[in-house]
Amino acid sequence: MDGSGTFHLTDTIPCAGEEKRVGTRTVVVGHRTVSETDAYVAQKFCDNRIVSSKYTIWNFLPKNLFEQFRRIANFYFLIIFLVQVIVDTPTSPITSGLPLFFVITVTAIKQGYEDWLRHRADNEVNKSTVFIVENAKQVQKESEKIKVGDIVEVKADETFPCDLIFLASSSVDGTCYVTTASLDGESNFKTHYAVRDTTVLCTDEAIDALTATIECEQPQPDLYKFVGRIIIYRSNQEPIARSLGPENLLLKGATLKNTKKIYGVAVYTGMETKMALNYQGKSQKRSAVEKSINAFLIVYLCILLSKATVCTTLKYVWQSNPFNDEPWYNEKTKKERETFKVLRMFTDFLSFMVLFNFIIPVSMYVTVEMQKFLGSFFISWDKEMYDEEIKEGALVNTSDLNEELGQVEFVFTDKTGTLTENSMEFIECCIDGHKYKDCISEVDGFSQTDGPLKYYGKAEKSREELFLRALCLCHTVQIKEADQVDGLIGHPECKHTYISSSPDEIALVKGAEKYGFTFLGLENDFMKIRNQKNETEMYQLLHILNFDPVRRRMSVIVRTITGKLLLFCKGADSSIFPRVQQEEIQQTKVHVDRNAMDGYRTLCVAFKELTQKEYDKIDRQLNEAKMALQDREEKMAKVFEDTEADMHLIGATAVEDRLQEQSAETIEALHAAGMKVWVLTGDKMETAKSTCYACRLFQTSTELLELTVKTVGESERKEDRLHELLLEYHKKLIQDVPKHRGGLKRSWTLSQDYGLIIDGSTLSLILNPSQDSSSSNYKNIFLQICLKCTAVLCCRMAPLQKAQIVRMVKNTKGSPITLSIGDGANDVSMILEAHVGIGIKGKEGRQAARNSDYAVPKFKHLRKLLLAHGHLYYVRIAHLVQYFFYKNLCFILPQFLYQFFCGFSQQPLYDAAYLTMYNICFTSLPILAYSLLEQHINIDTLTSDPQLYMKVSDNAMLQWRPFLYWTFLGAFEGLVFFFGVYFLFQNSSLEDNGKILTAFGVRKLDLRNDCFHCVGVHRHSEASIRYSILDVDEPLCDMGLPCLLCVFLVLLGRSHLAFLEAAKNVFCICPYADFCFHVAGNNSPDLY
Repeated sequence: MDGSGTFHLTDTIPCAGEEKRVGTRTVVVGHRTVSETDAYVAQKFCDNRIVSSKYTIWNFLPKNLFEQFRRIANFYFLIIFLVQVIVDTPTSPITSGLPLFFVITVTAIKQGYEDWLRHRADNEVNKSTVFIVENAKQVQKESEKIKVGDIVEVKADETFPCDLIFLASSSVDGTCYVTTASLDGESNFKTHYAVRDTTVLCTDEAIDALTATIECEQPQPDLYKFVGRIIIYRSNQEPIARSLGPENLLLKGATLKNTKKIYGVAVYTGMETKMALNYQGKSQKRSAVEKSINAFLIVYLCILLSKATVCTTLKYVWQSNPFNDEPWYNEKTKKERETFKVLRMFTDFLSFMVLFNFIIPVSMYVTVEMQKFLGSFFISWDKEMYDEEIKEGALVNTSDLNEELGQVEFVFTDKTGTLTENSMEFIECCIDGHKYKDCISEVDGFSQTDGPLKYYGKAEKSREELFLRALCLCHTVQIKEADQVDGLIGHPECKHTYISSSPDEIALVKGAEKYGFTFLGLENDFMKIRNQKNETEMYQLLHILNFDPVRRRMSVIVRTITGKLLLFCKGADSSIFPRVQQEEIQQTKVHVDRNAMDGYRTLCVAFKELTQKEYDKIDRQLNEAKMALQDREEKMAKVFEDTEADMHLIGATAVEDRLQEQSAETIEALHAAGMKVWVLTGDKMETAKSTCYACRLFQTSTELLELTVKTVGESERKEDRLHELLLEYHKKLIQDVPKHRGGLKRSWTLSQDYGLIIDGSTLSLILNPSQDSSSSNYKNIFLQICLKCTAVLCCRMAPLQKAQIVRMVKNTKGSPITLSIGDGANDVSMILEAHVGIGIKGKEGRQAARNSDYAVPKFKHLRKLLLAHGHLYYVRIAHLVQYFFYKNLCFILPQFLYQFFCGFSQQPLYDAAYLTMYNICFTSLPILAYSLLEQHINIDTLTSDPQLYMKVSDNAMLQWRPFLYWTFLGAFEGLVFFFGVYFLFQNSSLEDNGKILTAFGVRKLDLRNDCFHCVGVHRHSEASIRYSILDVDEPLCDMGLPCLLCVFLVLLGRSHLAFLEAAKNVFCICPYADFCFHVAGNNSPDLY
């Protein structure tokens, strides 16, 4: 390495035989051979085609059929259909085959159409035009033809066609601005930097002359991690190696902004790009309703088997009488007499199975899917969940969990950006223990808001200026002229706009600006600030030690014009205090604790002066760590740890993050609805506790139980102390509390006495205890305590710990339904872990919204989403499921009873056409409309009275008790339908011509058709009664399907005048019955 920090190949790059490492790839820039003498084996990389589709023309049919027949009901009906084809059964194979074909076809069309849309979207991307630099000229190609190593030119407002290493741009400083809204939803501008030695190559001829190779890691999905290095070869000079990181990588799907053009080399293409990898492998969540459906299917399969067994047994009991077995008019053939009895019994059993198979609702899955898909639009269309500020409404990423919104028991929420606005405002600061705050004072009638500081004592002038310089220099804020930034509106009096991925940093820079130190931007590695004397100061930016959630701090190393080397560091107090002089802590700690109790976000600021020798060492270590392809992050963290030591504390800042509108009212409503709310945040305990009181998670009467470093201690006995506290809290909440009587649902809502506070370090002791036996039951005791508390606050949480908390509760006894809601990338893990994940479309990006099941603009919208939409969705689908089983039992029970009157001869009661159309048309559409439009309670009432939510909680409408009620109701009505029609004919007079005279007129005797008519009319009457609650178009619901039934009977030639007249007079289902009456009489005069 030379004095400028440049690495030469002889210093760091191993010989050719050592370059191959597991998990790395080598890319030749522009496919230009490095050296004819070096042996290079070309690696094979995938092309740039994006494939998000699931099927192709060749595999659609087999793959789709395989997936559909994995469902129990579909596979069952396939077996029944095959039995009907192979065995001589009483019903035609069409009766099972046609409904199954209808269900399979509808599902295949739906899935095929969705996949066709994906194919079309893929083709739009793959066939888009790009420009490749070849032989110093631009060559126009399709995007899918880009290869790894190609040099690509991208112009302003175009998206990057693959993952590119940024080589050069039209900007002199080698920077470009990028938005990644399509990747993580972040609409703010991100600055990316070209490789230092290639920034001047800003023409086609210059970039084509570049000879270089890139060594980097193999593709991985993390959008914010990239490890690599570029080796630049120059004639008659030693090769130079430069490190590559995320700031040099331009991701596919991101958009170039405010830069005329850039050049980049393709490193990841097609399905190996980070965007493609991020859309793969998302786990499928299943709702509790699906589990209930499977359980009910098993019960009805048992009923089916029981019916077939009873009928098979009674058939052979009946045939034990020789006259019944072989009457004179139906003698057996020789083949029938020689058939084994066991084989005949098995064949008869299968025939009865086929006869009764319609007790299983084959069309239920399709109806449920349609109900979920169509019902999800009501969430997106809800105007009350539309936010005028961001001009967006609610978003449904998956419709499979609609009903789960009505079953939530635990809500896990982030704090910053979820309960609060994540809109930061600088409040005050302290310097060397002296408090500084803006004042608003009336002086001689003039209002003064931006004037002198209000201070309580005063620090030295040099310390004040040092602190404000630290705020102006220690950040990653970028400046862009207000009129050049899309979508960002600066203040009219400001000539520039601050851009940063963190609202905290902008608040601190604006705070320093109020006090006379203004950040003017970064130019050619020099940071410019304007001081209180209106003088411009220049600082050379040498290194940025970026923020990460583990370190919880960030630093910069700068050089002044005089050559002085300074390190400025800002971060959480728990991260800064151990790294500064201990005697400096106390005077600042008082202010930090007070600000935290007031609910402000606090940061501490420190610095240290470096000697040239110390800096040279740091510079060498940082460059070595950056050049590493393996374990780069660990090596960088080690250098950061050594560098950020023995600092001097300057002061601290307080920034306010206000509560979101109606967040307190929303939490109160969730509590009243029987849900427990847990706050999981990375903030310090005092700040989080204050926010919990403000949003009414904790009441003034709540007794707080703490499991934190403060109560447990940091000594060697901390595990023993933790054990003592756990036992103490367990005794207080569980052992000493009398049990509630009466079996009240979610009885914990009767008391709001206790709240629990735990921090990340204590949680690590509980979830990852040492091996001794005394700590093995920490987790169980802790979980019991948590479940008895009305509210839990978990502070100082890492993202992984958030997911662990959710998983711990999710896997408890009873498997309670959990919901996680957050707005940032650190909330994605808990959102994916919970049964239902809600993303807030916030200011920390859209990663949470992108990975969630549902996304809402504000936390307050969670109230209506759960209490209204969730409640209604659950009631609707519960009725849909129960109704399907109920109607099929009504339909098939008369078929079973009919066997007692036909000698168990397997004679079907219904016509084959009735069997085929019953589930497909006559009974599926009414309940589908009901399950989409039902509002048994007004939405405003549901939202204003949260306790109504508890009436349907714990899967109340799909438990065994209501299921048995619907089953017995179906059995009772099936008996009424059969014996009602049967006894109706007992009082008839039989005429010589075979016709009968009944109360309904003269007609043919047809017990089978009349049973079907009764069942069909009753099903529509049932739906009509239920529809009367709705504010919907009654003619559509009350007349549409009965008229369809009548038309079907007319076309079939089986329509009965007496049936239509009775339907008109008794059930009042069809005002057009007279019309059907005459049409039927004209079409089938022979019936009468």
